[in-house]
Amino acid sequence: MLADTVRIWAEGWALSRRTPPPVEHPWGYYIEVAGNPAEVGRHVLPHADESSVRGAAGAVTEPRTWMKMPAEPGSIEAWLPPGWVVAWEETGHLMAVDLAASRPVPPEGYVATVEALDDVVCVRVLDTDGDLAATGQFALLRDTVVVDRVTTEPAHRRRGLGGFVMRALSDEASARGASVGVLGATDAGRALYETLGWKKHSTLAECIYKP
Repeated sequence: MLADTVRIWAEGWALSRRTPPPVEHPWGYYIEVAGNPAEVGRHVLPHADESSVRGAAGAVTEPRTWMKMPAEPGSIEAWLPPGWVVAWEETGHLMAVDLAASRPVPPEGYVATVEALDDVVCVRVLDTDGDLAATGQFALLRDTVVVDRVTTEPAHRRRGLGGFVMRALSDEASARGASVGVLGATDAGRALYETLGWKKHSTLAECIYKP
């Protein structure tokens, strides 16, 4: 179910970012975010109904609190109380895939490293000078991984590094017994992930409290 996917995404994101686990509320989950000047915390709603949106938004008093939910942004805008705005440019996509190992090889001129700390695994791609070219990580939750922080440095884009990182993460996840992957994607990320078999489950509407 979509609500279960949203819950797993919230739990995995918090684990990946080393923040406190999500706290349950009647409308969903709250995650405290530290060290980010653009975000002090986020509410993640598994259901984007009017009661949940108003309940979560009405409980917020601190600016730079975000709210994310599976919905089209335009469908929830009318439910937001004063001080809340839709972050149209941050609209994302909740995606999932059945994992499969493919034994990818880094593009020529690059090497890959894998680092694991508890239930978080990070793949890094380095160039011939040892500089970081691309990276990505996942948090392992039972038989599911939540993929996070997949980035390619500007000077190394359009060389297949993003696809390599995603395949390498899939291999590492499969080796640890995971069978499903979940992530929240940007528009650009969605275009890449769909070529790798990921499927969109819902649009992710995002709002921010800016009184």
